[in-house]
Amino acid sequence: MHTIDVFTHFMPPGFLQKFQAWAPDQGMFRRSMQVKSLIDIDARLRLMDEFDDYSQIISLGSPPIETFCGPDRAIELARIGNDGLAEIVSKHPNRFVGFLATLPLNHFNAAVTEAMRATRDLGAVGMQIYSNAAGQPLDHPEFAPLFEWAHGANVPLFLHPARSERFADYATEEKSMFEVWWTLGWPYETSTAMARLVFSGAFDRWPNLTVVTHHLGGIIPYVAGRVGHGWDQLGKRTSDQDYFALLKSLKKRPIDYFKMFYADTAEFGALAPTRCGLDFFGVDHVLFASDCPYEPESGIYVRETFGVMRQLGLPDADLAKICHGNAVRLMPALKRRA
Repeated sequence: MHTIDVFTHFMPPGFLQKFQAWAPDQGMFRRSMQVKSLIDIDARLRLMDEFDDYSQIISLGSPPIETFCGPDRAIELARIGNDGLAEIVSKHPNRFVGFLATLPLNHFNAAVTEAMRATRDLGAVGMQIYSNAAGQPLDHPEFAPLFEWAHGANVPLFLHPARSERFADYATEEKSMFEVWWTLGWPYETSTAMARLVFSGAFDRWPNLTVVTHHLGGIIPYVAGRVGHGWDQLGKRTSDQDYFALLKSLKKRPIDYFKMFYADTAEFGALAPTRCGLDFFGVDHVLFASDCPYEPESGIYVRETFGVMRQLGLPDADLAKICHGNAVRLMPALKRRA
């Protein structure tokens, strides 16, 4: 069965050169430089050789460009990155069937302009956005034109978490310890961004907006009771804001909006969370992804995600949806390339 891995990362040479010059040598910046198949196309192709009938959609790796670049540099870096990803797709169309464009999210007007250029001129099949833009939440009014464009153009947005050690775990501390900011913080980041979109009315305003959440929707599937019955009581725990009026203004229950999101299978080979996420979002809203190549050994996330797919015991028709059908439905250009 053909499989399209929808959320994998690569840094093309032109982007990598600027990244090394402009990004500090610490944290996730240093981590990215240590992953050979993230920056070396031959190493990446060798990794992929292990898997039959398998292709990838590529996007730039973490961290987000707006975390270390001002608006002008972010615009330049997004263009260089997108041009580089498009070139890789054109050179290896059977391996890389598409790419997700990066946007300079600290320059709102330029983000839409780059989204239009990337899809029109470069053939991007989706956009990679982050759970916040250098600390700015996605429900900030200045992001509305981007969501408006994505909704009208039927281009999916792939939501990647963004958080660093600067997000302290406790108010009395200055930074997060033991990489809690990544292990627990990133799933929380994803879920918070989802909630901000839901309660800002994004899906009432743009009912056909497609947002694919990385790592199976963060923690949302695992706290479905709180998301359901808990948020049905929005406002009962708050005294200084009228959330009752907000709740009444929504056209659906909060949990029904959360089920409108899509999610990918990048759970690092963990079976139980994959079952939980699949149960929450449903087979029509889950896409195969491995988060390659951010893995402790080459190919292990792809290998173990395939193993999870087999262990789920799904009918072939459902498995086909996850492995490629849903991706092609959301990104029709893939049908011509895969």
